[in-house]
Amino acid sequence: MAARFARSIGALSSSATHKSPAGIDAVSHDVFKPRLASSSSSPESEFPKTNNKKMTDRLSGVIDVVNDRKLPPELRGQRDAVRSETDIINVVEQRIWHSMEEGQFENLPGKGKPLDLNTNSHADPAEDTLYRILSRNKCAPEWVELNKEIRNRVVEWRSALKRAWTHRGSVDDSAWIEASESLKLQIRDINNKVFRYNLIVPFGRQMLGLKWEKEMDRLKEESTGS
Repeated sequence: MAARFARSIGALSSSATHKSPAGIDAVSHDVFKPRLASSSSSPESEFPKTNNKKMTDRLSGVIDVVNDRKLPPELRGQRDAVRSETDIINVVEQRIWHSMEEGQFENLPGKGKPLDLNTNSHADPAEDTLYRILSRNKCAPEWVELNKEIRNRVVEWRSALKRAWTHRGSVDDSAWIEASESLKLQIRDINNKVFRYNLIVPFGRQMLGLKWEKEMDRLKEESTGS
């Protein structure tokens, strides 16, 4: 009887731990001990680094070919020699000179006839229409009128500076000090107009504002030269 009881106890202890289909050791009293997967089974380790390097080199080669095809035929295959846009511009100028020497610009359509300035095929259609409407009504774009105003103001300002300069160095400098303060306020107003002009003017027509120090140096050079 005691032997049979001992065998039943051993059977219960041996069946207390069993393996589930998911590979988890199930322990009695509902306590589970998951088995850690080995690092060798991670998907990242299945791709060697050499494949990544080959893919990078392949992409770099494709990019180089695309960039090389953007260059003129004279510069293809020697991208390392192209240091700036000046090299490309030189090639364009050489083509123009060769075409002129070969007479390709002779007998072009419309030669000797006046240009039709009513339309501009290179301008934005909306802007071109607006400019034609202004021209028919004998009006100019805002930036054109503002350009004239700024240039006239600069001429008047420099004339006033020359007149005030004559009072500088005299016994009483109060006239020069008062005039210089007024001129500094005027130069600020001119620069504000220049800022407004640069915002609305077409690209490439921007102008620089006035600086008091540079204008003084310019005036000193003119006075010493004369």
